[in-house]
Amino acid sequence: MTPLDPLPHLAALSEAELLALLRTRVPTATPTHARRLLAAWFARPGVKTDQPKPVRRELHQACAELTRSDTLQIIEMSTDPDDGFVKYLLRSPDGAVHEAVQIPLQAEGCFSVCLSSQVGCAMGCVFCATGRLGLQRHLQAWEMVEAFRLVRLHAPGRVSGAVFMGQGEPLHNYDEVMRAAAAIAQPYTGRIAADAITISTVGLAPQLLRFAAEKRPYRLVVSLTSAVEERRAQLLPITQKHSLSELAAAMRAVHAATRQRLTVAWVVMAGVNTGDDEVAALQALFGDLPLRINLIDVNDARPDGFVRAEAEELAAFRDRLQVLRQPVVRRYSGGRQRHAACGMLAATRWGG
Repeated sequence: MTPLDPLPHLAALSEAELLALLRTRVPTATPTHARRLLAAWFARPGVKTDQPKPVRRELHQACAELTRSDTLQIIEMSTDPDDGFVKYLLRSPDGAVHEAVQIPLQAEGCFSVCLSSQVGCAMGCVFCATGRLGLQRHLQAWEMVEAFRLVRLHAPGRVSGAVFMGQGEPLHNYDEVMRAAAAIAQPYTGRIAADAITISTVGLAPQLLRFAAEKRPYRLVVSLTSAVEERRAQLLPITQKHSLSELAAAMRAVHAATRQRLTVAWVVMAGVNTGDDEVAALQALFGDLPLRINLIDVNDARPDGFVRAEAEELAAFRDRLQVLRQPVVRRYSGGRQRHAACGMLAATRWGG
């Protein structure tokens, strides 16, 4: 891979950053010019604006200079025949390959976009195909925003949300992910409400504390999967670096900063993490901390991999969880037939 061009991409610039750069070329540029240029570029590749003639040519030239000549390429779009999830295989200018997923929502005609934050992942979660790739590199903010823009251009309806749940650990690439989220939330670009942007993490406690201190407005999902220290360390090796007690303290800090119920994701694996010991550990670890527990079926394409719990085992686990008096939701994980589901992204063509 060759290094990416350090030139800032228009996609990841804030209004203030674009305005500052514009004024180095066009001193008379205004905030309105910056907003219109961002809105026009985000809507379609060729920037067209209705700026006054005296500055139009200069603004177009400045915009061209600030837009990378190379960008993401769509290698493949693959639609799951079961539920309409669409996986996008994308190639960056340096040859790095990563994915985004177009997710149909229950609201008719609306979609969300699942975004990757890294090429591969360093966390090594044993049930995750991305984790088995290892980390190749962080994605830059413009790559995430451009992935969002490309999926939105192809979506047959309104895109109303974004989730950083694709390849990678978003909080391991904290600064670039927050820059990308801010760009997607701008009213003249992505137009996604901050509370409709979700950031997932396997539990990087220091970054969670930073998230809380900075009072970031985005939703958080903490991938817990086990509350038994030894078991979680086997399934999610990050536990060996940041203990469950450290993670719980960070989650309490997030709750104190946001006053919002925290969502934890629980990847359900048959015979692994559905016992009474898990419920007892959850109760001891979190006590009265308001949680929402999302149960997600494991997605493991390996012949000898983890398997989904049968309906009886899953129902018994849900019954056990009622003692916590917390909302328990079974979350649908779509796109499985095209390896677009949670835990299946491995940067490969469908069937190859």
